[in-house]
Amino acid sequence: MNILVCLSQVPDTTTKIAFSADNKSLNKTGVQYIINPYDELALTKALELNEATGGGTVTVIHVGGADAEPVLRKALAIGADQAVRVDAEPLDSRQVAAELATYIQGQSYDLVLTGRESIDYNSGLVGGMLSQYLDWPLVNVATSIDPAGQAGVLAVSRDMDGGREKVEVSLPAVITCQKELTEPRIPNMRGIMAARSKPLQVISPQGIGPDLSLLSHALPPARQACRYFTADQMDALVEALRQQAKVL
Repeated sequence: MNILVCLSQVPDTTTKIAFSADNKSLNKTGVQYIINPYDELALTKALELNEATGGGTVTVIHVGGADAEPVLRKALAIGADQAVRVDAEPLDSRQVAAELATYIQGQSYDLVLTGRESIDYNSGLVGGMLSQYLDWPLVNVATSIDPAGQAGVLAVSRDMDGGREKVEVSLPAVITCQKELTEPRIPNMRGIMAARSKPLQVISPQGIGPDLSLLSHALPPARQACRYFTADQMDALVEALRQQAKVL
């Protein structure tokens, strides 16, 4: 299969978030970026599928600036055959999905995999929007993806309210990936060396504008200091919960 994996880069979970002086953008000074963990699972599953079926290519794609190229190189080191970067600075999910769809429509991919959501904005919208743009079937929050025993069909398990559902989907299709799908691969030295010579294509955006306009970012309010109550202060505790915390 020829598989396309959509990657986003996100700040490492240990990063201390700060904004620019006007609160319009993230202050990227000192920020360490990583592959979005759900997308990393999608990449590993793409490699596993092609290993199981005996061939095909795995391409990774990202919509964003040049600062994402180290993340794309890591994806190549993990095992992707090639990388594509759409040179745009997107502001919302529809803009990303539209740029991805425009690229995909000129290619011949059998399957598009992406994470269920990015761990920074957590919108979880790109997969569904991309499916709609392409008019391809969508399976959301997949926990397993396997060949179904017939050409052009995959067996997929996915999370649903109250349980798990198993479906079969005909290709081409879009599948978003959830935890339990697989274990992420760690690039080895051979992969890191090979990544240096693998193609990383930069393409111009189609100029698709966002639906949103950003007003400002804001950090959540700082947590208040804890108050401690002894066993003989139950009346004061109840009063604090009622009047201050307003949970009673």
